[in-house]
Amino acid sequence: MSDFKEKLTDFYNKFNEDKRLLRRHGQVEYLTSLKYIHEYLRPKDKIIDIGAGSGRYALALKAEGYDVTALEYVRPNIGKIRAKDKQIRIIEGSATDMSMFDDDEFDVGIMFGPMYHLYEKSDRIKALNEAKRICRRYLFVTYIMNEYSVIEYAFKDDMYKQIKDKLDENYHINDPDALFFQYRIEDIDELNEICGLRSVRRFASDGPSDYMRSTLNRMDDETFAAFLDFHLKTCERKELLGASSHIVDILTK
Repeated sequence: MSDFKEKLTDFYNKFNEDKRLLRRHGQVEYLTSLKYIHEYLRPKDKIIDIGAGSGRYALALKAEGYDVTALEYVRPNIGKIRAKDKQIRIIEGSATDMSMFDDDEFDVGIMFGPMYHLYEKSDRIKALNEAKRICRRYLFVTYIMNEYSVIEYAFKDDMYKQIKDKLDENYHINDPDALFFQYRIEDIDELNEICGLRSVRRFASDGPSDYMRSTLNRMDDETFAAFLDFHLKTCERKELLGASSHIVDILTK
């Protein structure tokens, strides 16, 4: 096992993704992402969830009757998916090499994890090109945003002095040893241009919710419903995208 895969496996052994997505800030991300995915699905679509994690999206879509394949790199996550559904098709593999799949084998691809962990630009290009090759109509790709990470960890968590050597003069995070790579909008645009992909829509899957975890947890149900409605009606606004924790690019060839 490579050192990086060992670090990633150790992280996901400790991190409870299902629990995160069930909390209110996670519900915002999950419900928003599913809403947009459903807008682009057709009956009987074949879907691949690339970097399926604990299977939250793959299992939900399979339960709705879609033909779903889960591709996952980390073995503990594969075990979590199998424990929930022994019938789902799961393949262990990396987003940078999907040679086991044919061209245009799937109608829609979901890639909600791999771009977090690909620090080398060449690997990010490989992953997008592979996903482009095997997905016929649409590809949903999630990115962690740079400004959120700087605001949250350098300043809100008062970690600036500990991480300042990881920031360039423009406050772009540069840490090759980190498990996560942070993006700016221009980084994403550059990757799309290199890979010949066209962004159809772009939305903030969680908007300000990650900054507001404790506030959201204190809200009564009526106020939280209003916040979710506000978020869904503003999550494509360009002035808000870069400050979101995550954004999703809906891509086509």
